[in-house]
Amino acid sequence: MKSDRAELIALGALSWLAEAELLDAFQASTGADRDAIRAAAAEPEFLGAVLDFVLMDDAWVQGVCTAQSLPYEALLQARAALPGGDLPHWT
Repeated sequence: MKSDRAELIALGALSWLAEAELLDAFQASTGADRDAIRAAAAEPEFLGAVLDFVLMDDAWVQGVCTAQSLPYEALLQARAALPGGDLPHWT
């Protein structure tokens, strides 16, 4: 997957977090306030963090993928295309 497509998927995931009322949980996890989130939303590294957060919960993955009409594996593919996504997974 190309990085520009991965960024669009991650932006959709960020939007889904807000709609699903999970943005507060994301803020608590990252320490970023809403202004910082708005400012960082254009940074590929930050978008990778958004996908890392969503990928922690299967229901969230399903919600994001359903909202964007994506296959479930698309979030992992998008994460791999963003900075840090090529790091080894130890789980």
